[in-house]
Amino acid sequence: MEELAQSEPSELDEIISSVLAYNPQADTGLIRRAYDYSARMHAEQKRESGEPYVTHPLNVAIISARLKLDLPSIVTALLHDVVEDTHASLQEIESLFGAEVARLVDGVTKVSKITFSSREEKQAENFRKMIIAMAQDIRVVMIKLADRLHNMRTLGALPRERQREIARETLEIYAPIAHRLGIYWLKSELEDNAFRYLNPQAYSMLKTLVAKRKAEREAYISAVIDILSRRLAESGVTAEVTGRPKHFYSIHTKMREEGLAFDQIYDLVAFRIIVDTVRECYEALGVVHANWKPVPGRFKDYIALPKPNMYQSLHTTVIGPHGQRMEVQIRSREMHRVAEEGIAAHWTYKEGGSAERDTQRFAWLRRLVEWQQNLKDPAEFLSTVRDDLFPEEVFVFTPKGDVLDFPKDSSVIDFAYRIHSEVGNHLAGARVNGRMVPLRYRLQSGDTVEVITNDRQTPGKDWANFAATARAKSRIRQWFRQQQADRSRDLGISLLDRELEPLKLSVAQLRNEKRLDAVLKEFSQRDPDALLAAVGYGIITPSQLLAKVLKPEELKTYRAEKQPAPAGERAPAREQRKAIGSAVVVSGVGDVLVRFARCCNPLPGEAITGFITRGRGVTVHLAGCTHALMSDPQRRVPVVWKDGELAPRPIRLEVLCVDQPGLLAAMSKAIAAAGVNITTAEVKTTGVDGRALSIFELSVTNARQLNTLMSSIAAIDGVMRVSRLGQQNGQHY
Repeated sequence: MEELAQSEPSELDEIISSVLAYNPQADTGLIRRAYDYSARMHAEQKRESGEPYVTHPLNVAIISARLKLDLPSIVTALLHDVVEDTHASLQEIESLFGAEVARLVDGVTKVSKITFSSREEKQAENFRKMIIAMAQDIRVVMIKLADRLHNMRTLGALPRERQREIARETLEIYAPIAHRLGIYWLKSELEDNAFRYLNPQAYSMLKTLVAKRKAEREAYISAVIDILSRRLAESGVTAEVTGRPKHFYSIHTKMREEGLAFDQIYDLVAFRIIVDTVRECYEALGVVHANWKPVPGRFKDYIALPKPNMYQSLHTTVIGPHGQRMEVQIRSREMHRVAEEGIAAHWTYKEGGSAERDTQRFAWLRRLVEWQQNLKDPAEFLSTVRDDLFPEEVFVFTPKGDVLDFPKDSSVIDFAYRIHSEVGNHLAGARVNGRMVPLRYRLQSGDTVEVITNDRQTPGKDWANFAATARAKSRIRQWFRQQQADRSRDLGISLLDRELEPLKLSVAQLRNEKRLDAVLKEFSQRDPDALLAAVGYGIITPSQLLAKVLKPEELKTYRAEKQPAPAGERAPAREQRKAIGSAVVVSGVGDVLVRFARCCNPLPGEAITGFITRGRGVTVHLAGCTHALMSDPQRRVPVVWKDGELAPRPIRLEVLCVDQPGLLAAMSKAIAAAGVNITTAEVKTTGVDGRALSIFELSVTNARQLNTLMSSIAAIDGVMRVSRLGQQNGQHY
């Protein structure tokens, strides 16, 4: 034993001292026996790097101790690969180290065998999100996270393709789980290591850029810490202030999502204020906001509204020294412990040395414990843990046992359309877990759903209100558009047949003789059905169409039958109406009234589209307007702006600004200088955060004039945002 103790590596002493620091009653002899067994089983094995294999379980145990896992977990970390990679058996593990350790080793082994990155299997994404299904104990996942972290730290020895595969799996699976469990240091390190291998060029470039600004950043951190510490002390708040650079992957993500260059990223540093009490958290926030201007929309109160993993903190972004944005997090010492240690922060060690959760204070953790104690079926345990790990999605089963994922609040209507469009269109009922439910029933994770169809059943008008998926909503709208198009086509046929009756002709004859096909291009229609539907909609009048498709002698008879007004007598006003006075030209259609949509208020110079409104002519929308996009494609017509000077059009602007004297006058001056008339103006102050909101209704000639005006207003000192109202695609300055 003396010789064996001398051969023990220093890492083992580190593990034991770490465990004793948070669990003084731990049986260190068990840890030593586990190391001896692992070293003996892996004695002939080497890692890809050439190191003895036992260095891996040792490092996994070190990380597990940092996570403050209990004694069985530390022992499992040392043994986690022996069953999979050596001739050791679970029975032998159980006889030497107990049933609990054997169960944990078995769980880690099963999780290790899951293939997450298979692109061939349709269920791969679902399995990715259901990793916890393989674990009957949350500690299994914690040990697997420690295992993955050490593998990522030593990934350089593997072939390039294998590096990318493991890095992608880490970024897609393990980092999100670490985040959900609240272990942010682990999440950040996993992300940075994955980023390093998935995009080595971007990683290297970012590392170089960050290193170049190291001295400048450290001086900035030191200056801000000094200012914050002094101001907090002056306000009577005892606090610990620290500053840290953001990790590489978060910087890269921000650059990519916001389309920014590295030099445009100012909040590379996050500052943290740690105080003793919740009251002092809010007092510290007041000190920060009193000294630096907060950035609107960047304040989050996770103390009043904790995250599901019980993370609590105040987050704010302010304009700090030198005009740079900086993020500040404020929390109590207990909150900081939870933020650093995640789920492990809620484990306490009793006399027996095992980890127990503080079940009275943390509801989420209490549910986990109850599920692990009460649910013997791993599949059932999966559905419960999965709901908390991935709360925005639900997972349901088909009668065949396939797993389908849906957004939260999806209904059986979404399920039916996921199976097939025809199944959705003829959905008559549904059974969930063998029980009949209404179509508006919201799916719950673990449900088994069976749909009932009937050929006579069709979508109801309220179905779209109960659907949550874009697929279902799109198919429902498509069905109604098709039904409307069919009705309009039948109406068009009826109108034309009535006109053709004196000529002993019918629409069927015109179709057979291909006469309708000959005029499709002239009326900008894709096929005869669309042409007939346009007649039913009122886009094309029967007389307009027949004037093009009838033969000369037929047309002469038709006009005689219509008995036109005597020469010199004015035609009815409706027949006289032209688009000449309108601001737009409707392509391929004459004699049509044009009006502008209030939902988007298009201006000359902007891309537009026309939408036939029954009995009201053509409504002109912005090309990207949501209402236009949702309309029946058969009712859309091409429209263009007329050349030349056009009459001003009404638009509404919303201006968010600081509440200070002279700003309204400055904005009015900018509007007048642009040659724009103010129709109405409404100004109100919030009275809380020192901001004011002004809404102007203006008469603007074209898009260029509006853009110039919005830029001028945005340039006024004190103006935070200028927005055009009633425009779905968003125009902001």
